[in-house]
Amino acid sequence: MADAGTSTSVESETDWFDRVVGQPGAVATLRAAVQAPVHAYLLVGRPGTGSATAARVFAGELLVRANPGTDPDRHRALALSDQHPAVTVVERVGASISVDQAREVVRRATLSPAEGALQVMVLTDFHLVAQAAPTLLKTIEEPPASTVFVILADDVPEELVTIASRCVRVDFGPVPTSDLVASLRAEGVSAELAEAAAVAASGDLDRARLLATDPALADRRAFWRSVPERVDGTGARVVELCDEALAQTETVVGPIEARHEEERAALEQELEDLGVRGGGRRKELEDRQKREVRRIRTDELRAGVALVAARYREALGHPDGAAAFSAVAGAVAQLEERLAHNPNERLALLAFLVDLPRLPR
Repeated sequence: MADAGTSTSVESETDWFDRVVGQPGAVATLRAAVQAPVHAYLLVGRPGTGSATAARVFAGELLVRANPGTDPDRHRALALSDQHPAVTVVERVGASISVDQAREVVRRATLSPAEGALQVMVLTDFHLVAQAAPTLLKTIEEPPASTVFVILADDVPEELVTIASRCVRVDFGPVPTSDLVASLRAEGVSAELAEAAAVAASGDLDRARLLATDPALADRRAFWRSVPERVDGTGARVVELCDEALAQTETVVGPIEARHEEERAALEQELEDLGVRGGGRRKELEDRQKREVRRIRTDELRAGVALVAARYREALGHPDGAAAFSAVAGAVAQLEERLAHNPNERLALLAFLVDLPRLPR
C-alpha cells in the first residue's frame, strides 16, 4: 500500500468529483479509495465517459490527503490541469506505448516526489501498451511507497490482463443520455439542441459538447439515415456514398480547429516568454491534437453507422428485414474491427458500404 499520510481528505466548498458526470458508482469507489489508497488503479472506459477527468480529480484528492497542512484546492486545481509538480501524465508517442516510454515510466516511479510526500503517475491509452507491458509489470505491481499509479484504458486487451490483476479496477460506462442533457443544459445549451447532441453522442460527454456547437449535426444525421435507401448494389453508388460520408465527417472537425489554433498560439506565446525553443512540446501538442481529430472522426463514423443500422432495424417487420439486418450487423462488426486496426478510413468505409444489402421495401 502506498504511504499517503494519515490525515483524512480535506473538504473544500466545491466537490471536485462533481466534475465527473454520470458515473456515481465509479466516483463512490474513488472517494473510498482516497481514504485508504493502494499502489495502482485501472480506470476502464472509452474517452468521453469521464475516466480522464476522474483520474485528475482522484490524483488531486490523493495529494490533499498526503500533504496535510497545505492548500488543498491548490493540489486539486493543479492536478486537474496537469500542472501539479507531483503528477506525471504519460501519453503515448505514436501508435502505442513504446518500450522506451515504459522504461522512462519505471525510472520516474523510482524518484522521490517533486513536491510533498506522494507522486501520482497517470498513464493514458494503456490499452495500447503493446510490447511494453512486461517492462512495466514489476514497477506497477510493487512501486515505491511514495508512488501511486492511475492507469487509463479503453478496455483490457490480453497483454494488459496481468497488469490489470495487480490494480484496483474502476469501470466507466457510457454516460446516461439524461445526464448528458442535464450537463449541456447547465452549460447554457438550449433544450432542443442538448437533446439532439446527447442522443447523437452515445454516452460520450466530450462528443456531446462538441456536437452542441456543431451546426451541421442535423444534416449529417439526415445523410446517414438516407444511406440505406440509396444503396443500389453498384460500385459507383458505393464510391459516391463513401465520398459524401467522408465529406460529412470533415464538418464535425470544424468546431475544434479554432480551439487547436488557440492552443498552438498559447504554446508559442509561453515558449517565447520563457525564451526556449520547445520543439518537444510542440511535437507533444501536435501529436495530441492529431489523436483528438482521429478519435472525433472515428466516433463520427461509428455514430453514422449506428444510424444506418437503426434504419435497417426499422425494416425488421418486412419478410426480408431480419436477413438484411443480420447482414448489416455483420458489416458493422467488420467496420469496427477495421477502424480499430487500420487508420485508412476510406478503405474501411468502402468495405462497409459494399456489404450493405438493399433495404427491404
